[in-house]
Amino acid sequence: MGTFVTFESRNPVNDEVLETFPVYTHDDVNRIVTSAHEAAPGWQGLGFTGRRKVLLAWSKLLTDRISECASLISQETGKPTSDATLEATLAIGHLSWAARHASEVLRPQTRKPGILMANMSASVERSPFGVVGVIGPWNYPIFTPMGSIAYALAAGNTVVFKPSEFTPGVGVWLANTFAEIAPDENIFSVITGLGDTGRTLCESGVNKLAFTGSTKTAKLVAATCAQTMTPVVLECGGKDPVIIAEDADIDTAADFTLWSAMSNAGQTCIGAERVYVHEKVADKFISKMVELSKKVKPGAPGVGKYGPATMPKQIDIIEGHIADALNRGGAAVVGGLDSIKRPYVEPVILVDVPEDSSAMTEETFGPVIIINRVQDMEEAIKLSNASSYGLGASVWSKGSGKAIASKLQCGMVAINSTTSFAAVPSVPFGGVKNSGYGRIHGPEGLLEFTYARSIVRARFQLPITFTSFRRNAFGDRVIVVLTKLFNGRG
Repeated sequence: MGTFVTFESRNPVNDEVLETFPVYTHDDVNRIVTSAHEAAPGWQGLGFTGRRKVLLAWSKLLTDRISECASLISQETGKPTSDATLEATLAIGHLSWAARHASEVLRPQTRKPGILMANMSASVERSPFGVVGVIGPWNYPIFTPMGSIAYALAAGNTVVFKPSEFTPGVGVWLANTFAEIAPDENIFSVITGLGDTGRTLCESGVNKLAFTGSTKTAKLVAATCAQTMTPVVLECGGKDPVIIAEDADIDTAADFTLWSAMSNAGQTCIGAERVYVHEKVADKFISKMVELSKKVKPGAPGVGKYGPATMPKQIDIIEGHIADALNRGGAAVVGGLDSIKRPYVEPVILVDVPEDSSAMTEETFGPVIIINRVQDMEEAIKLSNASSYGLGASVWSKGSGKAIASKLQCGMVAINSTTSFAAVPSVPFGGVKNSGYGRIHGPEGLLEFTYARSIVRARFQLPITFTSFRRNAFGDRVIVVLTKLFNGRG
């Protein structure tokens, strides 16, 4: 490579330098993307069977080395090794699912041509874009990008991946493991660097780009890609609501909601950030949340239930949200501003926070949960939908969960569970509004990394020609008659 500029990966627990990585320059990125373009025909030429064999071999290799992977994730993010192991297992599950189901999802489909085109055969093929660029986050450095990487590869694309500058080691390790089983070079490549490296990837001529990160950065990515008409998949932040109905299992709802809000130090885009609980069961729910929170403390891996803030500047946002909520009339039933003990933030539970406070409208991305009371489920639904975000949600009810879920303006809902949709490979993952657009995971994730090609073939020529200057008045009358006959009925 033609660059000697480097940056360091650090352990957020103690700021220890873990490793030094190169900052890929404009020329470096373009060279790697060019190589990925050159490798694309060979990878596509393997067909579904060939790619399935390679990807399942990779899945087996990752499974055999899951402890190594989890250790690296834990070091770069500070999360407990147990959580890192869970993340790795879910990522491997998605890789296997994409490899096994690509053929059935993406196989050509036959379509009916309609009466006017009865002499035609019609079909739709799915074709890979070519090279897919992936820009990944730091909070789930293997699970989240794998939702794009695995599905793009299974669909026949080559991939160039830029991991977060906070977790570059995980990305490099991932590429190195793939290289051990890859039939050719440049099918899956990794570039490391800072923001400029990511921007260069957007401008490099990739055929599609998948980004996970903040809404603010996603808008910049989309604007950059628009200059070259490069399509994008954007998975952004969330302000995910939890709705607790009067008939909810309060003990389980509190247990799962606390975990959703506090696990990974609250650094989960689909984690619980605000709760709307029916006033008749609010006291019981809040009491249970307070009780359970006493057993949850942050700390280094092996010590705490969750780790530090991986990105130090996020603590300033967390502190600002807590302060605004309290200044606006909210109350802390667990913790408060004194919960901030850098690099950790202890659990914070706030109640009665105004809906227009920053703590309710902006993504906090920390171990903070807000609980507000509602008179009924219609109010809960209305307040949930008032957010500018629309990623995930959780509904707790023994009898009306589906009815409530169907009214929520978001991409995913868990009923009597939390974030479970992320672990089911067969369902799509993604949001609406400021939470982004496009989908990863499931059949929709495979379709996302292909484009449709329609093929219509004349099996024989009709005696009356419609697509010719030889069409006459009789042909026009036939068209009208057939249209009235088959399309004019109510």
